[in-house]
Amino acid sequence: MPLYAIVCTDVPGSLALRRPHREAHLARLRALQEEGRLVLAGPFPAVDAADPGPAGFTGSLIVAEFPSLEEAEAWAAEDPYRRHGVYREVTVRPFKRVLP
Repeated sequence: MPLYAIVCTDVPGSLALRRPHREAHLARLRALQEEGRLVLAGPFPAVDAADPGPAGFTGSLIVAEFPSLEEAEAWAAEDPYRRHGVYREVTVRPFKRVLP
């Protein structure tokens, strides 16, 4: 199955918006993981620290398998962070894994 990179950019000051929807967001990622389709997922900290504290995050990256670009886009459109205004922009692109 082909891979797709879902690159998300947060709205400014998104930390307060992320909190109430985090568990629903993570549940969808866990479902991909349980299906063996998730390569990686995580946020971009707003500062160079493992825990950015109140600085929060500037976006997220998800790399996962989907049957098609259209299905990857549809999945991304239903993400709770997208639906509740955390992300100001979401780009879905085909991804070619070279290493490891």
